[in-house]
Amino acid sequence: MSDATGHTGLSHFQVSPLDTVAVALRDLSAGERLAHKDQILALTSPIPRGHKLALAPTKAGETVVRYGWPMGVAVCDIAPGEHVHTHNVRTALTAGSAWLYAPHAASAQPAPSMPERRFDGYRRKDGRVGIRSEIWIIATVGCVAQTARRIASEAARRHAGAVDGIHAITHPFGCSQLGDDLIDTRSILAALAGHPNAGGVLIIGLGCESNQIDALLAAAPGLDPARVRALKAQSDGDELETGLALAAELAGAASHDRRSPCPVKALKIGVKCGGSDGFSGLTADPLAGRMTDMVTAAGGTSLITEIPEIFGAEHLLLNRAVSRDIFDAGADLVDRFKRYFTDNNQPVHENPSPGNIAGGITTLEEKSLGAVQKAGQAALTSVIGYGEQAHTPGLTLLEAPGNDAVSSTALAAAGAHLIVFTTGRGTPLGFPVPTLKIASNSDLARRKGHWIDFDAGTLLDGETLDAASVRLFELLLATASGAKTRNEINEEREIAIWKRGVTL
Repeated sequence: MSDATGHTGLSHFQVSPLDTVAVALRDLSAGERLAHKDQILALTSPIPRGHKLALAPTKAGETVVRYGWPMGVAVCDIAPGEHVHTHNVRTALTAGSAWLYAPHAASAQPAPSMPERRFDGYRRKDGRVGIRSEIWIIATVGCVAQTARRIASEAARRHAGAVDGIHAITHPFGCSQLGDDLIDTRSILAALAGHPNAGGVLIIGLGCESNQIDALLAAAPGLDPARVRALKAQSDGDELETGLALAAELAGAASHDRRSPCPVKALKIGVKCGGSDGFSGLTADPLAGRMTDMVTAAGGTSLITEIPEIFGAEHLLLNRAVSRDIFDAGADLVDRFKRYFTDNNQPVHENPSPGNIAGGITTLEEKSLGAVQKAGQAALTSVIGYGEQAHTPGLTLLEAPGNDAVSSTALAAAGAHLIVFTTGRGTPLGFPVPTLKIASNSDLARRKGHWIDFDAGTLLDGETLDAASVRLFELLLATASGAKTRNEINEEREIAIWKRGVTL
């Protein structure tokens, strides 16, 4: 993809010379005449900012191209200067897949070179590094969610300043679940219990739930017995006072944690998009891709997920696999997800969302071509299932759906220390790990400054991708060293667990 720079004063932007469409950089009026290379485009209708206009004549049934790749098929003849959107373009996605292993080299410009950098993190006993030392009060079942919240709130008041925070992690599941649903609930909670950002973990159960504490603890990776406590509410006389006493023990232990310089290779970041718009693929997603490239180049890990939101652009990820085995694992994951849709009698292209469409995204292929840019140009080194941990440096493809809360929770459970979350429409949502919100446009950053951590819209005003990448990387390191994100300041911390089966 071309560098999204030098847009100052332009009316529209073409990403690739192969593209048959361009994106409007401002609201365009019917009757306007726009110069594009050696032609004049006469606009036949208004084109909202972030939406697309035709650069070339396209006949019904022909492919429409954006980012240099097919983004859909024209449903009628489209003339240069016409508004290109859902009224005249449809998806070409089908449930079938024809995978061809054809490894290719990176084609985008490299990330800017940076001197060796460090961040101040917490070194854990098992050699891992955390970027927070918090106490997490994790409920095994929805029945004790409020109990966990009450304990966390009072413990945070009593131990303010001793640790980086005390927070409840709650959900509505854990009871009357069967099979994979119960396994998924247990796996996600167990993975969070073992997360290095937690300086201590208190597991609170009711006692009679399907998601029993002992099984959860047995599934949790890397638990330090000195930093974990458990409580069954039905068996305790006063679960609130007992919970507060256990939280006090954990806070006392974690209060001795101290930050020290850590290499970037110790970092794991998750990259995620939510509420995308027509600018996301020009600004915020490429910037997230630069974070992937800069972290993985230093020996760290980046995780990308939202499998249904790479449909139509899978080849751009899979053919960067480091081996045929990794390629096959990724292809199998995508195929399983397509079967998940078809087994439930749903089309594989039931996306973009109403907000995406309002923002200018027309088809799932177009959304996917923008979304995969968050993976940068890093080699795909690992493919992991839902609830599993990322252990291999480089780029990891993680099984999870597109839903913001479910996929971001999965990223945290897989070990991401923080999430780089790009958005063109905005959302206040945050997760157990710091969630850096990157706005694709400056209007969103101005209107929702209390949600947004970084304005990528400056790329539309002429800032270079290199300059913006350096600024965002500095923010990423500052966040890893303790600077709070907007979701932390606003106390926006949620989890969501993927439910795929039967509830009793």
